[in-house]
Amino acid sequence: MQIIQGTLQLNGTEKVAILSSRFNHIITDRLIEGAKDCFLRHGGEAKNLSLVLAPGAYELPFVLQRLLQSDKYDGVCTLGAVIRGGTPHFDYVSAEATKGIANMALQYNKPVSFGVLTTDNIDQAIERAGSKAGNKGFEAMTSLIELINLYGALQ
Repeated sequence: MQIIQGTLQLNGTEKVAILSSRFNHIITDRLIEGAKDCFLRHGGEAKNLSLVLAPGAYELPFVLQRLLQSDKYDGVCTLGAVIRGGTPHFDYVSAEATKGIANMALQYNKPVSFGVLTTDNIDQAIERAGSKAGNKGFEAMTSLIELINLYGALQ
């Protein structure tokens, strides 16, 4: 049986964008740090990494569309933090961000990873941004690196 899968090593020429929301920046700043660290540890070159900041998670799909249309990047790592409050706003924002990111990845057939936290409270977000539960930004970049290599293997 032939097994086709991506690897976790970059060759140094891949151009990658980290697309993050600025809202809840105390959390997203840590996610960005994790994603950048992962990119560099796996062979990426700092000159080939761009950081693009959207106002909030709801706007991520709109900016992602522009990034994918530009054809400047081999992949995009999306990051954000949506924390539940006392209104249904959380449900709308998290659902639309999730659907929009997935739709853009399918429409443009480019590797896109999903690192948008959707948590019930700030403590859960902190845990996922580098404390108890690891750094989900690092994990999202790991997925992107594997996807970039898998897409290449499938060509």
